Amino acid sequence: MTERMDRVINILIESFIPLLKAGVTFTVPLTLIAFTAGLAIAFFIAIVRVLKIRGLTGIVKTFVWIIRGTPLLVQLFIIFYGLPSIGVTLNSLVSASIGFSMSVGAYASEIIRGAIESVSKGQWEASKALGFKKIDTLKLIIIPQAIKVAIPPLSNSFISLVKDTSLAAAITVPEMFQIAQRITARTYEPLWLYTEAALIYLMISTVLTIMQSKLEVKFSKYE
Repeated sequence: MTERMDRVINILIESFIPLLKAGVTFTVPLTLIAFTAGLAIAFFIAIVRVLKIRGLTGIVKTFVWIIRGTPLLVQLFIIFYGLPSIGVTLNSLVSASIGFSMSVGAYASEIIRGAIESVSKGQWEASKALGFKKIDTLKLIIIPQAIKVAIPPLSNSFISLVKDTSLAAAITVPEMFQIAQRITARTYEPLWLYTEAALIYLMISTVLTIMQSKLEVKFSKYE
């Protein structure tokens, strides 16, 4: 028993740096890229839906419906394994970035749209009376107020995305969970290695949660 535990401890010590390195090299960058691109998609969709832009509203509604209605893992498989059959081949990291960005875009668009619509309609009417165009009202008056409402749920989405990146292991992205799987295949210690990976995810999520709380306090000062 002592020999077994000594072996497990040695494996965990040796695997910590590779797991952490994978997190810093792939998990965190993938999260940042996907969330940034996803937010851009989300703002576009939300603005199209709020302004009811003809010709685009139906398209973005369909996009949101499809992305929210199908599993993220299936979407990743379609992008990475399915598209090559029609001549579109993307590497695993690009495929993951696209998949996660679309997912963030679809879900965050509902958050942003809800935040925009939570702003009093009277402000729209007052801006119209003052001669503001809809897009100017949105940019200068509505969105600054909506951001304060959207910050908490968007922060939660960001933290969830950190954990969701583990799905990228299924399409061979060498992120943290993928490395844990590789070490497990060599050492045959799935319980301890997956637990170690989970603890590192927990550490990252905890730091982000603390940052989220500080961000919310900062924005609450402007209410």
